[in-house]
Amino acid sequence: MYKDKEIVAIERAMVAIRRRQSRRVLAKAQGAGPEYDVLDVIEGAREPVTVTAVAQALSVDQPRASRLVAAAVEAGLVRREADQADGRRSHLALTDEGSAALEHAHRARQAAFAAAMEGWSAAERAEFARLLTRFVDAIA
Repeated sequence: MYKDKEIVAIERAMVAIRRRQSRRVLAKAQGAGPEYDVLDVIEGAREPVTVTAVAQALSVDQPRASRLVAAAVEAGLVRREADQADGRRSHLALTDEGSAALEHAHRARQAAFAAAMEGWSAAERAEFARLLTRFVDAIA
């Protein structure tokens, strides 16, 4: 057990964030389901996205990733495109509806974050963004 009180406080805060996210507090605010995780993966990818890539990015097993992708396809948010190099594979791409839904999700999440930081100075927000990004990069 760490004796560093800041490490303990960070752990507690991260657990609270995880619990709120697992209850989909942010997702409920934007009217989204877990298939929106697929949209985030596609948007953040530097190369074509497959179901396997979704599974890896979300740290879920292949069947769970397949269900999430199927839900996103059924909702009209994602389409499958044939891989021209390998006809057995398909890549995932955002539909126009998926792009619009993702933009709505960004606005809703950013509004929630802005509300949580209401009253913070620009310098505090900048420092938080810098430190949080540094933390996330290090923990990856």
